[in-house]
Amino acid sequence: MPILSVTEQNYEEAVASSPVPVLLDFYATWCGPCRALAPIVQDIADSTPGVRVGKVDVDEQPALARRFGVMSIPTLVVLREGKVVRSVTGARPKQEILSLLFEAEHV
Repeated sequence: MPILSVTEQNYEEAVASSPVPVLLDFYATWCGPCRALAPIVQDIADSTPGVRVGKVDVDEQPALARRFGVMSIPTLVVLREGKVVRSVTGARPKQEILSLLFEAEHV
């Protein structure tokens, strides 16, 4: 499934109303760790059925970053039924991100 570019305008439809878990990647184009994490997030989007993946550019969407309390990037947030169930800051390996997503199913 392609990665969604999440904005204030499409948040409700793309994330809050999602019937499947959502992984949001809060990033900035100038952020080195964010760039290192990008291929992992893309791989998860491409290879993990039943999960929606979105990216939020904190420079373009500061209100969304504030809404989620993002103070450092990259920050990964897992939502289920529109509610935050997990949040981590910093680049993470693929397996750890997948664990966050699938643990979220049992919350």
